[in-house]
Amino acid sequence: MKKISSALISVFNKDKIEHLCQILIDNNVKIYSTGGTYEYINSLGIKLEKVEHLTTYPSILNGRVKTLHPKIFGGILKTNSKSDIDESKKYEIPDIDLVVVDLYPFEETLKNSNNHEDIIEKIDIGGISLIRAAAKNYENVTCISSKYQYDELINILKNDCKTDIEYRKRLAFEAFQKSSDYDYKISSYLNNKNINTNSDKDDVKELRYGENPHQNGRFIGQIDKIFEQIHGKDISYNNLLDIDSAIGLLKDLETKKSVFLIHKHNNPCGVAVRDNLLDAYLDALSCDNVSAFGGILTSNQAIDIKVAEEINKLFFEVLIAPNFSENALDLLKSKKNRIIIKLKSYPINKYQTRSCLNGILEQDIDDKIEKFDDFKVVTKISPNSTKSDDLVLASIIVKHTKSNCIAIVKNKQLIGSGMGQVSRIDALNQAIQKSKKFGFDLNESCLASDAFFPFSDCVEISHANNINSIVQPGGSIKDQDSIDFCNKNRMSMVFSGIRHFRH
Repeated sequence: MKKISSALISVFNKDKIEHLCQILIDNNVKIYSTGGTYEYINSLGIKLEKVEHLTTYPSILNGRVKTLHPKIFGGILKTNSKSDIDESKKYEIPDIDLVVVDLYPFEETLKNSNNHEDIIEKIDIGGISLIRAAAKNYENVTCISSKYQYDELINILKNDCKTDIEYRKRLAFEAFQKSSDYDYKISSYLNNKNINTNSDKDDVKELRYGENPHQNGRFIGQIDKIFEQIHGKDISYNNLLDIDSAIGLLKDLETKKSVFLIHKHNNPCGVAVRDNLLDAYLDALSCDNVSAFGGILTSNQAIDIKVAEEINKLFFEVLIAPNFSENALDLLKSKKNRIIIKLKSYPINKYQTRSCLNGILEQDIDDKIEKFDDFKVVTKISPNSTKSDDLVLASIIVKHTKSNCIAIVKNKQLIGSGMGQVSRIDALNQAIQKSKKFGFDLNESCLASDAFFPFSDCVEISHANNINSIVQPGGSIKDQDSIDFCNKNRMSMVFSGIRHFRH
């Protein structure tokens, strides 16, 4: 464990700095700072020392040169070797155990300005140098390179103000990722005057945290090609998973009609296809207005003021649409934390990867979309045109729902769903119970299953609840039992021939 006795703080964003500084002062840590950071911390009544007093050299060139000095970098790069200790004494170089840096907002300036001089001025030199030096000497120095790391640091320091080597090494890794991404954005601008134009290099986007607050998170890819965030707080790891699920389902619902989706925890809990977007939203919401609270809302059409007025009544995390009318956007922006996203294009990934054990699993993307002509009618009764459309919609919904899953659809509206169950019967019962809870009539409804029925029990439960048309992959050795029951009870059933497990 390494005890922190001194810290250098140089940040553009001052959020949570007061709390961090108070923890340091409570543990008798000496704080060095400069420029606006010094003025801010000093205004809080917290005792600290100017870097200029340490270096005996003023901040020059309009503040562009403040920390670039041997006493600063010597203090950061000093090791425990005898020669380093001797030289530090000789030249009066202090120990600096903690470096906290938040870089000039180059990327934000690039997004909000076309002024070349302003953009170049926001290239941080001293800050990125401090990060690299502190990360290199992680055995002795704790390097904080992002405001998203403050909370974890505060929790670690509040007891004994010590950090362990594994934590410092992870911070060093994240620091060099930050440095690499920062340099890439600058080089892209100077080369193309537009980040991501004519380039396939992935960005590394820091997230507020991972799946939980104690986990760090980042997105590696080209997110700006898919959507533009036009309002709200920073997008989180979980937001991105929900956005991915929502966009995936929207992509498969190819229709000129109005589509509205509501997702929660990567699963669709509201789906409706209607002649106008307002009806689509209201019917999607009625599918499960409880789960919709804090959900992800997605539309395939521009949001106008009438739809925005209804959406504005609901607490939601993210709203995705291809466009927004000006007055709709003004209304929706009334809540500062709402994430509003303009969808630009669909992902075109060919493969899906995830970590597994001490390696990576990779598979082809499940890009199979069934149409009714792909289904095989296996019962004496064939679905009519209304049920045909509902069966297709239900089959697409289960493709995008966690297994084991069941989706119940009626008149192009999801009216019940069961998801993530270890038993298909449990998934079916959950879907039926939710449908009844929200007041839907199951009579003449359609059901889809992501995998085959090993027995006829699910068909029997469906019949008992007036569900009379089913789509499932087929392939069980007891398929005939389900077919016979359907024929006996005047139900229609089709086989898709495709299983859509989603784990």
